[in-house]
Parts: sequence; C-alpha cells; structure tokens
Amino acid sequence: MARRSLPLLKHLLSSSSTSTTPTLRRSVTYMPRPGDGEPRPVTLIPGDGIGPLVTNAVEQVMEAMHAPVYFEKYEVHGDMMRVPSEVMESIKKNKVCLKGGLTTPMGGGVSSLNLQLRKELDLYASLVNCFNLQGLPTRHQNVDIVVIRENTEGEYAGLEHEVVPGVVESLKVITKFCSERIAKYAFEYAYLNNRKKVTAVHKANIMKLADGLFLESCREVATKYPGIKYNEIIVDNCCMQLVSKPEQFDVMVTPNLYGNLVANTAAGIAGGSGVMPGGNVGADHAIFEQGASAGNVGNEKLLEQKTANPVAVLLSSAMMLRHLQFPSFADRLETAVKQVISEGRYRTKDLGGSSTTQEVVDAVIGALD
Repeated sequence: MARRSLPLLKHLLSSSSTSTTPTLRRSVTYMPRPGDGEPRPVTLIPGDGIGPLVTNAVEQVMEAMHAPVYFEKYEVHGDMMRVPSEVMESIKKNKVCLKGGLTTPMGGGVSSLNLQLRKELDLYASLVNCFNLQGLPTRHQNVDIVVIRENTEGEYAGLEHEVVPGVVESLKVITKFCSERIAKYAFEYAYLNNRKKVTAVHKANIMKLADGLFLESCREVATKYPGIKYNEIIVDNCCMQLVSKPEQFDVMVTPNLYGNLVANTAAGIAGGSGVMPGGNVGADHAIFEQGASAGNVGNEKLLEQKTANPVAVLLSSAMMLRHLQFPSFADRLETAVKQVISEGRYRTKDLGGSSTTQEVVDAVIGALD
C-alpha cells in the first residue's frame, strides 16, 4: 500500500509546488565594466516645504537597499536670489541631482530657481511618466503616457518688459535648434523604450510662425524613425482628448508651456502629482524630482502632520538609478513601491488612505526584495 501511494504522493507534491510557487527568473540586464559598482555621488537639494520630508524617504530607502550612491546635501530655498555657486559646482561635478520642490514666489522680484537650474545646466528635456498604478482606482485605465517637454525656451524664456505703464510685453521664443533637439530626444526615447507613437502638441493654427517652426522640426525628425507612428494635435483639443480618452496617447512632445499643462493634466488623470515620477535631462547633467508640479510643496498641514506622499520622489529616484546604470536597484525599488500601492494598506491621504510619510517608507523598505 505504501509503495503504491508513494508515486502519487510525489506527483501531488510536485504539482502543488509548481502551481503555488512561481519560478524565479533573473534576467541579464547588462554586463558592468570593472568599477561600475563604485558608489556614485549625487547632489541632493531637499528644497522647501515637504521637500525635506520626501527626500529623506529616498535617503532611508537607498540606505536600506545598500544602493551604490551617496548624497552631497545642500540647503537651497525658493526665495534665494540665485542657486549658490557651490551647489552648481556640485551638480556639474556629480552630473546627477535629486531635488525636492522649490517654491517660486509669485510676481516680480525673485526669479525661479528651477528655471535657473534648467538654463545654466542646459537641461533641455523634461520627462514626466504618467501611468496607472495597480490597485489605485482612477477614472481611466490603460494610461501610460510620457510627456517630453522642451525646457529652455518658449514662454519660459523670461524675456518680459513694460513697454509703457500698464502695457507688458512677454516674448515667446522658438528656435530651430531647440525644437529639433527636443524632437530628436522624444523619438530617441520612443525608439529605445519600444514605444509606438509620438504626438506633437502645438497651436500652429494661431501661432503660425513659432509653433509652425516647432512642427516643422518634429516632422523632419519623424522621417528618420519610420517604425514610429507620428501625429499632431492642437493643444486645446489635446486637453479634451486627455480627459476623455487618455489611453490613445503614448509619447507626447511639446513646447515649454504646453508641456507643463499637459503633464499636470495627465498626472491628475493617472493618479495625482503624488505618484508621478519625472526628471530634467541635458547632454551632461540630469535632475530628478516629482514629475507633476509640486503644488503641495508649501502645504503646511502636510508638513505638520508628516503625511506627504513620498511615492513620486521614490519612483523618480528609481529613474535616477537607471540613469546611473544601476538597473537592478531601480527594479527593486520600483517593485517595492508598486507592491505597497497595490496592497493598499499604507497610503497617504491623497490616495485615499491615512498613513504618514514614515509609515509608507517603512512599508516600502519591508517590501524590498
């Protein structure tokens, strides 16, 4: 009896183990060069408001993962006249920066430090990835949009003056050079990330010369990527399409101002500014930060209660790790964050929960593989 039941027992044990235990598959991502594992310095700007709270979340997670990065931390605040020279030197030396939100004073007197960083470091491409997170309910599903925005000119050129009292002129600057390089970056991103379509956002029906030049540049670059579908959409129609059928969009390339509006709209559709990662990149330097506008930076209530959502900055730091060619660390971090969101036990108020920032951080650290 025992001999006859032994094969059956072995069969049951083998079938149950294969059905409940997934096979561990470790993919070969890249072959590092000798020395690639050396810790890399990263300039850290905690910023204003909730910035220190959420960037500290990144510091804790990096330490828990034993990630091969270390931070050079500097105090920078939005009411400063300029970014301190030692901070600029650190970013230029390290080539990578992680940044919390910096408040930008309204009206005259103090210029935006965010703009100073982008212009001085020539961070010409802003990238925001807006996508559905499993377990997080949203109005639309299957959203996975990458908004690539020209970051150095357009309405943000900062060329304003008062012609006569009561009349102010603000110049929108569009150049062939900047339009071509942002179009090239968008198509290159789509090509390298197996994306299928690039959509150029414009208002060339009204601004025929400025936005017309931007479109002309996009069309020329598109001819060099025949495997990627290219189309165009007027910015006002784009906003309507985003809130009605966002799943139709893949990669979007935009001039400066439109990109800010489109990225924040897409972020709101996909789950909110608290979960959308982003970064600004140029030929030599990159700054990673919360993807959508940090409207919650100066929220005193979030700061007092320590309930700011750290997910966006954590996912941005995963982007940073990939940029530094540490893909396995990036995968571990991203997987842990997505697992915490999917389980739903630890979420901040903006995601329908009641957790503190530290509780979310502890959950992410606990979920690290």
